Amino acid sequence: MPIRRKTLAVSAGLLVAVATMPAHAEAAGVQLAPHRAVYAVELEEASDRSGITGMRGRIVYEFRGSACEGYTTNFRFVTQIAARAGGRVTDQQTTTFEEADGSSFRFLTRTFVDQRPDRTIEGVAAVEDDATIVTLSEPEETEIRLDPAAFPTAHMIDLIERAAAGERFYEKKIFDGSDDADRVLTTTVIIGPEKTEDEDDPDAIGAVADAPFRNISVAYFDEVTEGEGLPEYRIAFKMHDNGITRSLEMDYGDFMLSGTME
Repeated sequence: MPIRRKTLAVSAGLLVAVATMPAHAEAAGVQLAPHRAVYAVELEEASDRSGITGMRGRIVYEFRGSACEGYTTNFRFVTQIAARAGGRVTDQQTTTFEEADGSSFRFLTRTFVDQRPDRTIEGVAAVEDDATIVTLSEPEETEIRLDPAAFPTAHMIDLIERAAAGERFYEKKIFDGSDDADRVLTTTVIIGPEKTEDEDDPDAIGAVADAPFRNISVAYFDEVTEGEGLPEYRIAFKMHDNGITRSLEMDYGDFMLSGTME
């Protein structure tokens, strides 16, 4: 769940490839669960440089679809931010649709600050030969050619398949339409062993209360940005084999958030 440009933006694919996902991937073993989840978000820590003195909010995430009809996500992240320079409320609303074979990805994100429209990003991305072609209609019509990459649901299915195969560390490129929808990020993924319980597990509730899970850490790198090779942000979470995620930790360098499934 990424936060970029210091606006609160969460990747719909977290909740949640260079080679696109085959249409039979779900039938081959990965059964993604249609679901709606609500997460309470709190500020865990913030550096003096961030200027943030407090933050709280809520994520509402809805996932539906199948390997036959494609995948739709609806996502909303509302946060109240207190800072030395003054407070504000941000509201990000994202809707996406991903073809089941990983060939195309439609996205629309509207962001509001203090209930006023701030920015809109809308477009479609498609895999063509050795590239990802992004066609934007908002904020202005343009076409962008990027490196080949996975879309969010294909990225999640690939992660679950690798975990089941015993893989513990890998890299993969992703395009999720966030920020200005003009770049591909490289993800570095660390997969923990399967577990069935955790002493500190406040959101082991409902259908996932007794279900096995893995601790996952995903760091996102921008290959174009020069610097020390540090990730733009890092996300850690508990992941179930049906794609449901919980116990979120979102590290953006200057501040860190937690998200507990309610």
